Amino acid sequence: MEKYPGLCNQDIALRVYSSRLIGRESSLVLHGGGNTSVKTTLQDDLGDQVKVLCVKGSGWDLATLDVPGLPAVRLDSFAALRGRDRLSDEAMVNAARTRLLDSRAPNPSVEALLHAFLPHRFIDHSHADSILSLVDQEHAEVICKRIYGDRLAIVPYVMPGFELAKLAARCHENHPRASGLLLLQHGLFTYGETARSSYELHIEMVSLAEQYIASKKGALRGASSRRVVESPPPRYEHFAPVLRGALRSGLVFDLRTSALIRAFVDDPELGRLAGQGPATPDHVIRTKSRPLILGLLDDKEALDGAEGWVSQIHDAVREYHRDYECYFSRQVMDRGLERVALDPDPRVVLVPGLGLIGLGPDPQSARTAADLYEHTISVIVDAEAVGSYRPLPESDLFDMEYWPLEQAKLGTKSHRALEGQVVLITGAGSGIGEATARLFSTHGACLCLVDIDGQKVASVAESLDCPWEAVDLCDSSALHRSVDRCVCHYGGLDGVVSNAGRAPQSAMDQCPQALFDQSLQINLIAHQELAASASRVMKRQGKGGFLLFNASKAAFNPGPNFGPYAVAKAGLVALMKQYALEGGAAGIRSNAVNADRVQTGLLPREMLEARARARGLKTEDYFRANLLSVRVRAEDVAGAFLHLALAPSTTGGVLTVDGGNIAASPR
Repeated sequence: MEKYPGLCNQDIALRVYSSRLIGRESSLVLHGGGNTSVKTTLQDDLGDQVKVLCVKGSGWDLATLDVPGLPAVRLDSFAALRGRDRLSDEAMVNAARTRLLDSRAPNPSVEALLHAFLPHRFIDHSHADSILSLVDQEHAEVICKRIYGDRLAIVPYVMPGFELAKLAARCHENHPRASGLLLLQHGLFTYGETARSSYELHIEMVSLAEQYIASKKGALRGASSRRVVESPPPRYEHFAPVLRGALRSGLVFDLRTSALIRAFVDDPELGRLAGQGPATPDHVIRTKSRPLILGLLDDKEALDGAEGWVSQIHDAVREYHRDYECYFSRQVMDRGLERVALDPDPRVVLVPGLGLIGLGPDPQSARTAADLYEHTISVIVDAEAVGSYRPLPESDLFDMEYWPLEQAKLGTKSHRALEGQVVLITGAGSGIGEATARLFSTHGACLCLVDIDGQKVASVAESLDCPWEAVDLCDSSALHRSVDRCVCHYGGLDGVVSNAGRAPQSAMDQCPQALFDQSLQINLIAHQELAASASRVMKRQGKGGFLLFNASKAAFNPGPNFGPYAVAKAGLVALMKQYALEGGAAGIRSNAVNADRVQTGLLPREMLEARARARGLKTEDYFRANLLSVRVRAEDVAGAFLHLALAPSTTGGVLTVDGGNIAASPR
């Protein structure tokens, strides 16, 4: 309470504590779902003690809720809105904001009025999986009465907002002995005079639902006619880029497999089970109303790249797009609505023989979609054990999907230039590679980082929340595996920054063969292996992409005793041009950055001193020995890579970043 003077008292502290208990159990709520409240008193700006409703604010998650996430609304005048006959969504939001004690607080939950109209001090609301399995039923009311009797009042489905708040209050008043509410197709509300009593009642009601479902499953055990498809899973790294390329939006993937998921996606009745709608309408903004179901993919065709297999995926996506566009047109035309259509891409894909894939414009969105549908599978399976899964009809799902207050939950983040683009960067543990990774991340790229130094690259990756791998690029098989792992993590690959290298020195006529071979391997052949593997992925996607190579001034202006490096780098520039020539038809752009005298770990201190002496320079002056007399930073090179990544009409080019070196300038 000391952390938030004037904003927190014991009631609010207890409210935060018990809210986190609910939020940290994924079978109760996920990703901002559910809400909690407490009615208490706080001091206003006149020094008066006023009654307030502190309810979870928009954008907050119960698992991490803190005092600022419980905006305080003046209770008496807010609750008095129940006397109104109608209140639009806009008026409801305005009513809550104009009654906030702190104008900087987040918007209260869209269900704030429901909390205000109920008289109880502490109120808990969740979308518990087991509860949804009961309320998403054709005969939900009969089943719930059988389990709970009069302990919970049943509220028919109404969209959240003013109308639901009034209906829930009436249901409570008509059932004064009830200790909570069951909202059909929605979830559970419990209440009490203390945080503990409301929380413990909530857990008890959920436990009763779980026990009832378990008893039904026990009765059915061994009697199911469902079968699991016995087939090898398709090669995900082969078909995922094809699927990703068939989509209209730049989305990344999150693959999930488990025994439960496999049993579900391999069920012969998958189309019926998954085609009816989400477990709760709140999910529709993140999962869409139904998933895309792919037919069982033949693994041999996946490996052979057979046209029929690729066509199967593209046909399935096109059909999904047509169905979504028809769904949108049907709703707006039949009901005379004015709406702007959202993108028609699925957010969940179910693949028999493999599992489920969550899709999103960024990794977190993809994880959210996968999390929600993984729990939806549990809800559907349990609902089918109890009776028959029956979610909301299409019109109600459409209303929720296109409800402005629900869309607001997704936030208003501005689009970033590389959002949804998957980029693999080598040599990312330090220097130019690290600077490039950090810059690309700020522009929204989904990164896979590779470096021979596992400790360094792990540190960079942890700070950017992205996958990493310690790879010696001289190991061709390990390099190809790193591309496959990147594809498996995100579903595809859009760009490569082939940056890693070493700078061996030797006079050519004195150069040991092993040293020359090593330079060719790391400074040329490894770049070829990476570019070849990445290009194959990009061609399967069919959306183009980019290959960026870290060249060197040595390719154009070699120095004495630096031949093993210069020869390999000259070959690298030729390699870049060859990929520009051969990749253009597929929309794959190939370019290089020609950097010089960037202070990184490539050259050890003693080598720098020797090179400076050879030019009659002090070591500290070596890095400014250019036309502009500037020190070229790793961040400058990263900026050049970013420019080329975003240059749609540039391929086969070399961008110089060296402060000015005429002898090394390409045409």
